[in-house]
Amino acid sequence: MRRLSALFKENAELVALSGLADSLAIAQKNWNSVVPVELQRYCLAGALKHQRLTVYAANGAVAAKIKMLLPSLLTKLQKQGLEVTSIRIEVQVKSAPRAVPKVPRRVSAKAASQLADLADELSGTALGEALARLSRRT
Repeated sequence: MRRLSALFKENAELVALSGLADSLAIAQKNWNSVVPVELQRYCLAGALKHQRLTVYAANGAVAAKIKMLLPSLLTKLQKQGLEVTSIRIEVQVKSAPRAVPKVPRRVSAKAASQLADLADELSGTALGEALARLSRRT
């Protein structure tokens, strides 16, 4: 069985894709070494084109914090040997999963009548009122 790297070297399109993946991995490694640890999981380094690094932030607050740190981050990246003159920040919001609709809970008719009886005994108390509301869920 041939190695995966050998397959990537045979196809010109896959060679270009592999090179892009390598450059993104290097950019991410360099970015993680300069950004504060607290922000690392909320931002990703993107492509480095025309000496501009694109950074994707999880939300506006992270983007604002990175903008405040831009001068020092840029200097640190340049000290690492990266030829970067600017950093562009884009907010890349992840979509939230759809909320599962709540199914109203029901009680059986027998349980409802027993709850109603107990609610009558405890009438005038908060527990009695709660049991009365629950007994109406048949």
